[in-house]
Amino acid sequence: MLGDQHETGHPGATRTPQGLEPGQLVVARNRKWNGKAHWVVPGRYLGEDSHGWWIFQGTNEFCSRPGAAFYTRSDAVLLVPRDGDWVATFYDDAHPGGVRIYIDLAVAHEWNPIRPHVTEFHVIDMDLDVVSTAGRGVFIDDEDEFEDHRAAMNYPAALAESLEASAAELFQAVKAQQAPFDGTDVGWFTKGRI
Repeated sequence: MLGDQHETGHPGATRTPQGLEPGQLVVARNRKWNGKAHWVVPGRYLGEDSHGWWIFQGTNEFCSRPGAAFYTRSDAVLLVPRDGDWVATFYDDAHPGGVRIYIDLAVAHEWNPIRPHVTEFHVIDMDLDVVSTAGRGVFIDDEDEFEDHRAAMNYPAALAESLEASAAELFQAVKAQQAPFDGTDVGWFTKGRI
């Protein structure tokens, strides 16, 4: 995967977080390849395992992006993987659209401590998503947006091909319920609700 090859954009930012403690505020900030701001989602750091770092994003959190904002209507846990060009959000049964897993193909993972007990997690959202819903099953979403942005934002060819391959691999992993898409999130939900 190409995730470790992207340079960090913030002083002190790293692919591996330093000094995170359970309960600490982590603000996930997404942007697009052209630098345009995208979603901002607050959460609390839960801990890490062999898959990566887990962040609880509770009900009634304020999420926003330019032109849109809402309060969450269900609990979620975000997994930032140790490697790979993606992040995964797991939702509980209360999600209004029945979404269970939402994987954003994303590059340039950066953990950026901004003050004591507050860390920002930055990532570049590359449009492609792997989604699992209660009603529709598992599917790859936003392929049209990916193709549009690939041309308009001039995605490097090797990166675009790698992202498409990663989406196909993640699709198969979710469909086969391979870890961490095998219910691993359940324990993290429990920890987040304590």
